[in-house]
Amino acid sequence: MAVGYQQLPPLLPVAGVELACAAGGVKYPNRDDITLFRLAVGSRVVGLFTQNAFCAAPVQLTKTHLHQSEGAARYLLINTGNANAGTGSRGMVVAAACCRAVAELAGCAPEAVLPFSTGVIGEDLPYKRAIVPQLPQLLSELSASAAAWERAAAAIMTTDTVAKGCSRQITLQGRPITITGIAKGSGMIRPDMATMLAFIATDAEVERAELQQLANRAVKVSFNRVTVDGDTSTNDSCLLIATGASGVSVRGEEELQQLQQALIEVMQQLAQLLVRDGEGATKFITLEINQALSEAEAEQVGFTIAHSPLVKTALFASDANWGRILAAIGRSGLPDFDIARLTIAMNGVLIVANGGRADSYREQEGAAAVAQSDITLSVNLGRGEAQARIYSCDLSYDYVRINADYRS
Repeated sequence: MAVGYQQLPPLLPVAGVELACAAGGVKYPNRDDITLFRLAVGSRVVGLFTQNAFCAAPVQLTKTHLHQSEGAARYLLINTGNANAGTGSRGMVVAAACCRAVAELAGCAPEAVLPFSTGVIGEDLPYKRAIVPQLPQLLSELSASAAAWERAAAAIMTTDTVAKGCSRQITLQGRPITITGIAKGSGMIRPDMATMLAFIATDAEVERAELQQLANRAVKVSFNRVTVDGDTSTNDSCLLIATGASGVSVRGEEELQQLQQALIEVMQQLAQLLVRDGEGATKFITLEINQALSEAEAEQVGFTIAHSPLVKTALFASDANWGRILAAIGRSGLPDFDIARLTIAMNGVLIVANGGRADSYREQEGAAAVAQSDITLSVNLGRGEAQARIYSCDLSYDYVRINADYRS
């Protein structure tokens, strides 16, 4: 189970968004694995996608369709169980065929359909058997209810143990604006915008260029600040939808900032849930890197620590082996680093100061700190004023078991 997270909270429906799910048997029988979104006419859609060179066929086609339609998407088609990645030209043919099938039944242009896939890489997607036959049912069962959102959050899961979602409401121009997002991901998580999909919708009306800026800023401090295992997926996609169905047109810097902050809160919550549900995770780790020369430098140090197998396994064992943290910082590539100015604390317990073990540190205090399921590592580099916060998890026996058995 996810660290400190037991079940999906109540989600708020977003005006202008309808959803439906079906069991197509893409990989496993008798479970929802196909999800369809229908967006109101006039909705604007933007996205950020994987930087992996082996970008999956549905990601390539979604990017193309967003460009062709200028973000005026009407349908999102999502399957789990098969990534349709590493499938060459066949994968593109399949992704395009899925979009055409939706378009023919729904009466829209193929470029108004955006495909998404997640699951095993390198296997052909059985779309004729598992996806196309489900489309009439999906179109007939579309619903704008909270229950439909909650069902979709579960349908997009792969190795996840819990469905992930989050909602917020703000008031603009005296009227409520809703933001709801769902996400999936548990392993192959080191987004660079692993296998991560996220869909966030608001009923506010936002110009496309401004919507892209809102998405860029929110993803930078949320999904791009988490890591489970350091692997960036071929299928990472984060979509932000503005339906405009609330009738509230966001205008002016103050209103944009209000919406920006709410989006950041939703995306940070979703991103942290990915880590809390990391494959085999038993600890949720917050890395607070302070006093860096730049934000990029702070991120560099944070991810070096977060990706260290030695640090991750020590945390799993509840071993306050601070030497491993020290070694990770030392190899993170900081030029002219004065180690005497470094301090490290774990859950408020000062461990390292003046280039070595802090005089006040007692092993039993470190043991008590590292035994907690939520651990905050605070690192002060003593170099500047920049900071960054990275979220990660430990590395357990179950991570190896889950990934060793993934295709069996």
